[in-house]
Amino acid sequence: MNTSTAIILAIAVILMVGAVVWIMVQRRRTEELRKRFGPEYDLVIIERGDARQAESELAARQKRVESLDIHPLEPAERERFIEAWRATQARFVDAPAEAIKDADQLVTEVMQARGYPVGDFEQRAADVSVDHPIVVENYRAARAIALANERGQAGTEDLRQAIVHYRALFEDLLETREKEVAQ
Repeated sequence: MNTSTAIILAIAVILMVGAVVWIMVQRRRTEELRKRFGPEYDLVIIERGDARQAESELAARQKRVESLDIHPLEPAERERFIEAWRATQARFVDAPAEAIKDADQLVTEVMQARGYPVGDFEQRAADVSVDHPIVVENYRAARAIALANERGQAGTEDLRQAIVHYRALFEDLLETREKEVAQ
């Protein structure tokens, strides 16, 4: 075998090994994002129509949230929020439309107390999806019903479903970081 053939063969082997490593890294990244984001992973792929764009967005979300100071609630603060939630649920019986507004505000307050920025709704949902991917869809559904409620287009059953959705996110947000890590 002459020198030029050996060089070409070595380059081909290096390129093949590089390609295999690149594919493995991409698969691992995909698996990690799927595991971390759960159903949110599939939703973003559907929205973007492209897996690479979706994965880039999810990785950017993760990086953004990691830069935030998300922290557990202090026990007293947690208890205060639990009492506020009980009052909101009790209010639902007599004034469901107002209770939905209260639930939305209470979830926003818990997010803010934990350290999430509370700008526009889509950014809040994206941020929450990093640490709470299973219940973020509940948040979106509850918010959609709350907006329909503001337009006078939500019935009592819709409002009941919204309070259930808000409660799922609320309960997930109340967990402390230590409990989340321990699971």
